[in-house]
Formats: sequence, structure tokens, C-alpha cells
Amino acid sequence: MRLWIISMAAKLIDNYQRHLKYLRVSITDRCNLECVYCRPGGLIPILPHAEILSYEEILRIVRVGLSLGISKIRITGGEPLVRRGAFDFLTKLAATNGIRDLSLTTNGVLLKDNTARIREAGIHRINVSLDTLDPQRYYRITGRDCFDRVWQGIEEAHRTGLFPIKINVVVLRGINDDELTTLAGLSLKYPFHVRFIEYMPMGMAAEKEQAKTMLTPEIRKRIETLGTLIPVKHGASDGPAERFRLEGGRGEIGFISAISHHFCQHCNRLRLTASGQLRSCLLSDRQVDMKMPLRAGCSDADIADLFLKAVRHKPLAHCLATQQQIKGQMSAIGG
Repeated sequence: MRLWIISMAAKLIDNYQRHLKYLRVSITDRCNLECVYCRPGGLIPILPHAEILSYEEILRIVRVGLSLGISKIRITGGEPLVRRGAFDFLTKLAATNGIRDLSLTTNGVLLKDNTARIREAGIHRINVSLDTLDPQRYYRITGRDCFDRVWQGIEEAHRTGLFPIKINVVVLRGINDDELTTLAGLSLKYPFHVRFIEYMPMGMAAEKEQAKTMLTPEIRKRIETLGTLIPVKHGASDGPAERFRLEGGRGEIGFISAISHHFCQHCNRLRLTASGQLRSCLLSDRQVDMKMPLRAGCSDADIADLFLKAVRHKPLAHCLATQQQIKGQMSAIGG
């Protein structure tokens, strides 16, 4: 059976000849923040624990994915560090043969006290969501008074050698767009990769925040007041960010332009949701159920077939500009 799966590795290629090597895994839909663009006011119901994949189920899916050619894994949530047993899971995952690139996305609230555990688990690359450097504005965006704790966590991660540390900034017009140069300026002082992300309206938060979208050309124009943006060569394992640096800067600046200049033609991602759905496109509600077959006793070959089914249905491009609201919740998909 194992040999059969390995022989199928070349077939994680979709109908548009994109080789899918990257799996993002949401291990929980729970979060200790209520960001206005993700979980506004706690309006989004959380999944019952029984509906969330167990760590054993996730590891099995990952192992089959690796045998099919997946080599890059990112763990997301919700907030992955709020799930009990997360560090034991990360340790087991990091020890799994075939993973060439393993990273973690966190909101940073629990980062300060757990940086050592993250490193010991085998994670060296993290993304931290931080949309403002103003504590009062942080509270407005997230619903929690946690800015100082998050910033201390980022500093501790830097001090202990986690690298790269990527700071993810969702830009919202009228909320944090007056901080773009201040946030970009972090890359002058620190070796951080500050990435500005166009807000993607989806789920229950879409109607509330859609009018606040700001696109990359305008974001970039404002940041260029700091100086010339020097292009950084795109690496083979890089994500969709257009990478730059400011002259004399220790870090980088990136732009993720899912709306204004979507990168679908180069997308190599699959996403496993907390509820066990395999999505081939973040901005499409089409998905393949993996949880029910798993719990019905399916074989590894059956899991491989589910991967191949999702790959066959991967669209050429998302249709966010033309279709109605995406129903999937970012907090369960993992972004």
C-alpha cells in the first residue's frame, strides 16, 4: 500500500500544471482574540470538540500528503497555541520524515512564555499577526488588551533566534492605514519581514469590513515615502508575497495582493481545516471531506484519493471580485 502511494507522488499536479507542495493545517478554530475581520464580537460559533480533527488524524493526513509530494507545512488556527497538547503535536510533526519546511502562524498572545517550547518542538520560523503598534488601536481591532504581551513575545522570539519572524499586517482603510510607514519602519530596525496583506472579505466578517479594503498599489505608494523599495529575489519555496527591502534595512517588506494582483497562477497550496475539510482554494467554498472517511476506517490509499480529488477541483483563479460572499470562516480555514 505504501509503495502505491509513493508511486502517485507525481500526480499532485492540477489541471493547470501547478505542482501542489504546500499544506496549511488549521488545528483549531478557537482563538483568544476577536479581530474585526476574522471573529467580530464573538459572533462566529465555534466547533464542538468532537468535530475537530484529532492530532492523530491530522498526522495521518499529513503523512499521506507527504508521500504524495507535499514538502511544506504551516500550522495555523484560529490560534494554534490555545489547543491543549499543541507542543507535543508540533514535536511529533517536526519529527515526521519528508517535511522540508515547517512553520507556525500565531497571534503572539502566548508567544512570550512559549518561545522555548516552540523551538524545542522543532519550529524555527513563525508568522505573527500584528495590525497596529498602538495599544488602544490593538484593542479596537482585536477586542483584547494584549498589545504589550504580543510585542514582548515578538522581542523574545527575536532574542532567542527564531528566524525569519514575519509580521502579518492586514490593512484596513480608516483603521490602521495611517500606520503603514511606522509598521514598514520595523524592517529598518529589526530583521523582521513585515508583510502587508489586502483584506479578503469572507465569512461573517465580510459585510462589516468590506468597505475598508485598501489595495497594494496605494499601500505601496505610502510606504515608498520611506525610500526606494529594492526588490528581493523570490526563492523557490517562498509564498505569494512580493518581497522588497528598504536601503539600509535589516529586514524586508512584502505585499500579499490577493485582490488587486492575485497570484493564483502560481498557487501551490492546499488547506486542511480544523473540521477536516480539504480546500484547494482559500477563496472558494468547494472542499473535500476527509474526516468522515477517516472515522469510517478508510485506508491510506483512500486518503490519497481524496487529496487527488481536491487537486482535480482546484480552480484556475479565485472569483472573489465577481461571486457572492465566501461562506467559509477564516478562523477555521487558517488563512
